[in-house]
Amino acid sequence: MIKQPPYLKKGDKIAIVCPAKKLPKPIDKGIEILQSWGLEVVLGETVTASHHQFSGTDELRTKDIQQFLDDTSVKAIIAARGGYGTIRIIDELDFTAFNENPKWLIGFSDITVLLSHVFAEFKTQSIHGQMPYTFEESTPEALESLRKALFGENDTYMYDNKLVGREGKTEGVLVGGNLTLLLAVEGSVSEMDFDDKILFMEDVGEHEYSIDRMMRTLKRKGKLTNLKGLLVGAFNEIGEESIYFGQTPEEVIWELVKEYEYPVAFHFPSGHIADNRAMILGKTVSLTVTNNHVELKYQ
Repeated sequence: MIKQPPYLKKGDKIAIVCPAKKLPKPIDKGIEILQSWGLEVVLGETVTASHHQFSGTDELRTKDIQQFLDDTSVKAIIAARGGYGTIRIIDELDFTAFNENPKWLIGFSDITVLLSHVFAEFKTQSIHGQMPYTFEESTPEALESLRKALFGENDTYMYDNKLVGREGKTEGVLVGGNLTLLLAVEGSVSEMDFDDKILFMEDVGEHEYSIDRMMRTLKRKGKLTNLKGLLVGAFNEIGEESIYFGQTPEEVIWELVKEYEYPVAFHFPSGHIADNRAMILGKTVSLTVTNNHVELKYQ
């Protein structure tokens, strides 16, 4: 049974923490937006801390998140940003109190480690979505999708897409996140089970050969075989090769999944882009892919 944390209501507390990289600038705008939703914002020490490239030492970042995991008055924890570092502290966190009183964990990119962990270990829903550091560059639609996800207002995402994947209609539990981090937790207690799920993936700043290697690793492990559907989000800021690789990320992915029968949608609005729609991991969704139209609907 997948657990759903209580949806937020006005007056609830949401804590902002930095599990990974330090903030290079204030997040006042992000705080203002959360407050405009009627939430009381609590800031962790890591929001202003610094240790090399991290938002404090591993010990400080662990302690900062732990206090909000344990504090039952805090109903949600949102990462201020991603970067790198969550995997350094994930095994030091105690989720006992969280498991007894689940709360929403929100973020994307490096925060995929945390979101994958709570789904794999505790079958608890979480939200892959915009973070205060990215709020300023976000589209209104992406921010509204996050607000709806937090407050329990079911949403539907629709878009037209000229890059046709595979048509079809399906329903299943949504899982996924940043491709690099999904690979990083493979073989650990934080590894997501993709079987009979609708998988979404995105990535940024990777070379095409690296994307090819990661996708082939997933295929060799059988992780792409039994999906209910596949959503391919943004793969942007691709690193240039000294010798042309010859395939785009979309072409790489299609080559590896074209033999299957489940629906495949490309250019889904998720990832390191302004229109990064909130994806509720562990939530049942319906997916419809037609010739040039995609619709994802939360059940």
